[in-house]
Amino acid sequence: MKELRIRTLAAVFVIAGVLSWAGARLWNSVGTLPRVPLAAPIVLALIAVVLLATALSLRARLRAQRERRPGAKGVDPLMAARAVVFGQASALVAALVAGMYGGTGVFLLESLDIPARRDQAIYAGFSVLAGLGVIAAAFFLERVCKLPEDDDENGGTAPVV
Repeated sequence: MKELRIRTLAAVFVIAGVLSWAGARLWNSVGTLPRVPLAAPIVLALIAVVLLATALSLRARLRAQRERRPGAKGVDPLMAARAVVFGQASALVAALVAGMYGGTGVFLLESLDIPARRDQAIYAGFSVLAGLGVIAAAFFLERVCKLPEDDDENGGTAPVV
């Protein structure tokens, strides 16, 4: 399984942001701009919390398993792999969504004197921050599930579970 790359996420974020900014300019010239939903940052923040809770749970279970604590519940490798895939998919979607709302937010910065547009810009900004939280939690989850390095078999690199 390949690891997440910041370059890929940054490229998705930037491309989505530029397209969203251009789309917002075009949409505004034709009619009214679609609203940034209040639920967007909330949903992204909830996904970040789920990813973080999963990572902390797996880390505690792996630590207990490593220390051979009595009654320690092991971690199924397939479950860990599914958690990593969920984290990677969430990070990609969060980069896309954060880029979309970031581009829209940049467009909305031109008209902060209008209260409705100011509120939309704030929602867009919180959506970008929550998207970055999802990405950070996904990287943490991936790091927790990473196999220890084994120089003999992998040439010094350790694949993700």
